[in-house]
Amino acid sequence: MNRLIRIGFDTFLTSVTPILGWFLLGILVDKNLINVFSLIYPMQFIISAIQSVFGTGANISAIKDKEESSIFSGVILGSIIGAIILGCIAINIDNYILFMNMDINTYKIFGIYAVIQMFFQLLLNLSLCKLYFEDKNKIANKYSFLFNLINFSSLIIMSLITKVQIKIVVVSVVCTSIFVIIMMFRILKRTKIRINIINCIKYDSVYLFAEISMFVIYLFGLKNSFNFGEKYILATSFATLITDTQWDIAYAIKTVAQIDITKKEFSYKEHIKNGRKLVYLLIVSSIIMGIMLYPSYRVDVTATLVIVSIELISLYMYPIYLIKLTYIQLEHSALKATVSKQIANALRIICSFILSPFCTSIGLAVSVIYQLLSTQYIIKKNEITMEMKEK
Repeated sequence: MNRLIRIGFDTFLTSVTPILGWFLLGILVDKNLINVFSLIYPMQFIISAIQSVFGTGANISAIKDKEESSIFSGVILGSIIGAIILGCIAINIDNYILFMNMDINTYKIFGIYAVIQMFFQLLLNLSLCKLYFEDKNKIANKYSFLFNLINFSSLIIMSLITKVQIKIVVVSVVCTSIFVIIMMFRILKRTKIRINIINCIKYDSVYLFAEISMFVIYLFGLKNSFNFGEKYILATSFATLITDTQWDIAYAIKTVAQIDITKKEFSYKEHIKNGRKLVYLLIVSSIIMGIMLYPSYRVDVTATLVIVSIELISLYMYPIYLIKLTYIQLEHSALKATVSKQIANALRIICSFILSPFCTSIGLAVSVIYQLLSTQYIIKKNEITMEMKEK
C-alpha cells in the first residue's frame, strides 16, 4: 500500500496541478481558459502511449531481457517521437481548435502552451518510470514535487504580474524546461542506443494500444459532445476536473502490479486489497471536490450527475479487471490480453459516435462491463492461478 500511495502521490501532483492551474488562470486571466483542460485532454493519451513502450516496456525489458541500455535508449527515442508528434500538433493548433468546435482567438496561445507542457510531462514520466522500477520512490516523489511546483508557481506568479498571455507562457516554459534538463541529466545513465522495440511493445501492449484507442475515443467523443453546446462543454469539463485526477492516481495499481509480476513478487489478494483501499479514497475525494467546486461553476446538475456517476462506478470496478488483465499480459498471453482490451476499446470508439452529449460516458460503461466479463473468462478458461509470491 505504501508504494501505491507514493506512486499515486506523483500522479496526483502531475494531474491536479494542471487542473488547479487552469482553474486559477480562468480567474486571473480569462474565464474561458478553464476549457483548455478539455481541449487538450486527448493529448494525454499520446504521451501515455509513448511512455508505454519507451518507459514501462523498456524498463521491463531491462529486467526480463537483461538489456540495461534499453532504459536510456527508451528515454531518448521516446523524447524524439514525442517532440515530433506534439510539435506537429502545436504547429497546427488552429486546425485542432477548429476541429474541437472551439474559438481560435480565445484558446490559441494557451493551447500551444498546454501541448508544450504535455511534452515536459512525457519527459518527467519517462524519468519517473525508471526510478519506480529501481524502487527509488522517494527520489521520484522529490522530482515530481519540484517539477509541478516550478511549473505551477511560474505560471501563476506571472499571471499575477501581467495579463499578457505570451509573456506568461514564455516564462513558464523557460523555467520548466531548465528543471527538466537538469533532472534528466541527474537521473539517466548514458549508454549505447540499443533497444528491443518488439519486446518493449509486447510487455505493455495492452496499454499501448489502449492509449491509442483512448486518444481516438476522446478526440471524437468530446468533439461530438461539444456539438451540443456550452451547457455540455461545461458539464464535461467539470466532471473531468473532479474525476480525472482520481483515474490517473488509480493507474498506480497497474504500475505496482507490473513491477511485482516482473520481479516474481506478486500476490493477487494483496494487490486487490490495496487497490480497493486506494479506490475508496479516490471516490470520496472526487465527491468532496465536486461539492467544493460546484458553487464556482454552477453546472447543469442532471448532465453532470450522469457523467460523474458513470465515472465513479467505473472507477470502483477498475482494480477488479485491471490487475487480472496485467497478470494475463505478463504471465499468460500478451496477445489474448491485448485483443481483449482492444475489443473493449473498439466498443468505446463505436459509442463515441453516438449522437448524444453522453457518448463517452456510455462507451465507458459498456467497456467496463465487457472487461469484467472478458478477464474473468480468460482466467477460468485457461485455469490461471494468480499467486506467485516467492519472497
